Amino acid sequence: MKKIIFLGPPGSGKGIVSQRVAPTIKAQHISIGELFRQNLKEQSEIGLKAKEFMEKGELVPDEIVIEMLKQRIEKEDCKKGFILDGFPRTIPQAQSLHKLIEIDVAVHMNVTEEVIIIRNATRVSCKDCGQIYNLRTSSPKKQGICDNCQGQVIRRKDDEPEVMRNRLKVYQDQTYPLIDFYKDKGVLAEVFCDKIEQTPEETFQQVMEAINKFLEEK
Repeated sequence: MKKIIFLGPPGSGKGIVSQRVAPTIKAQHISIGELFRQNLKEQSEIGLKAKEFMEKGELVPDEIVIEMLKQRIEKEDCKKGFILDGFPRTIPQAQSLHKLIEIDVAVHMNVTEEVIIIRNATRVSCKDCGQIYNLRTSSPKKQGICDNCQGQVIRRKDDEPEVMRNRLKVYQDQTYPLIDFYKDKGVLAEVFCDKIEQTPEETFQQVMEAINKFLEEK
């Protein structure tokens, strides 16, 4: 059973590559954002608990997120392994997660701030299904139309350079300390992907090499 997380600044490509890695290694991809949406849609007990905080504009407590995650990874489709996308984001979350499960590999997508800002200036996504494209390397086949669902492809406000700089500052303050946390546990796999013109395929190959090498050495 493979238990993998992806770390890296916003815009580093970890969401896209983790979705591709999951079926390749026969693991389930778990997006925390999607997990929230699903529980809210189904009005599950844990989803309703989370909703109480969200409606007040408050952060959902870590213990609720962990319980939601625990229920998800206990399902049959996670028996062979899973990849977490979007969690943990803070040291307390990582500590809570460690009490639940021990991560096998923490993949660190190492990209500089300037490269991220340049890349994300051309990043767009589907308004309906969330599929991400990059106008430099992976444009939709038809301009402005999603390949998957034919929804409208737009540029998100949080990809604007100034907004992205703020998001990167939050990442440095809150999430970057996780690099040392997982390095100390001996499970950190570094992937350097700093070429501006780097394609999704190149990134995917780098990540797979890092994961395979790391698992072989363990």
